[in-house]
Amino acid sequence: MDVHDLIRKSRDGAQMSRSELIYLLSLPPDSPGSYLVMAEANRISKELTGDRAEVHAQLALNLAPCPSNCLFCAFAETNRVFSGETRLTAEEAVGYARLFERDGANAVFVMTTAHYPLGLFLEMSGEIRRNLKPETVLVANVGDQSQDGARKIREAGFAGVYHALRLREGIDSRLSPERRRESIRNFQEAGLKVGTCVEPVGPEHTAEEIADLILFTASFNPAYSGAARRIPIPGTEIAARGTITELRMAQIVAVTRLGMPRTVAGNCTHEPCTLGGLAGANLFWAEVGANPRDTRERTEEGRGETVATCRRLFHESGWDVYQGPSRYYGGHP
Repeated sequence: MDVHDLIRKSRDGAQMSRSELIYLLSLPPDSPGSYLVMAEANRISKELTGDRAEVHAQLALNLAPCPSNCLFCAFAETNRVFSGETRLTAEEAVGYARLFERDGANAVFVMTTAHYPLGLFLEMSGEIRRNLKPETVLVANVGDQSQDGARKIREAGFAGVYHALRLREGIDSRLSPERRRESIRNFQEAGLKVGTCVEPVGPEHTAEEIADLILFTASFNPAYSGAARRIPIPGTEIAARGTITELRMAQIVAVTRLGMPRTVAGNCTHEPCTLGGLAGANLFWAEVGANPRDTRERTEEGRGETVATCRRLFHESGWDVYQGPSRYYGGHP
């Protein structure tokens, strides 16, 4: 197997096999072969988007200890980072959303913990939707949903959702992998575009595991895929496993791009970084409020980036930034 041959195969539009993805993921991150893959992923991403990346922005409606106990998440009850729940008021949520709109975010994400009441989410979302421009793209980042729940989210004015089957789902979390897959199907059947990601990658995850998840994300033709490394929560058991380097993450971002069909224009990474942008990432996120990777209650005072800083990181990576409603989610429904 040869990197040049696989790049030629990708240029012909052929789907990468599992063994080919494993081969590319097994290359040393700082090898010439990996740099070739990153350059090719960058070329593909720019070709599909006219050299213009996107910056999306997320606000969290609540912060609460969560019984789903995803070990990589600051909200997990078992991690004991937060002891009680706080919720945004409708006025606060609208204020954040309108700030993102003014800052030029291509989409506004509304996030909750997995057990936030759907009725309250719909109520808050309705207030947000009424206070934004009709063309502003709204995206939901919520827990697993039934067909009825997915339909109600669509009817509330959302163009899409973010939903992922995470690495070692059901092992490092109490969530059912099949339920995650079922929710993705429910969202799509309701007419919502689904963005996803290969995440959260840690040093213990094998090339085989990552390749399988790349193939899964490719299988349902998402709005975007991509890759994100695990950010350790200090003092937790999973933090002792370590963190992959940004270079390794950039390699995985690039291989994920090669593993996606050309119908998938978006290729994300998180947290925003220039190496990701160089390796073909064309989607970063700004964040306010609670953040599953941050021990601060308001991530804008901690790890969270702004729309402006995300744009600067893209420009440092040689990207222009698209102006207007997100192309990945097809604009407002």
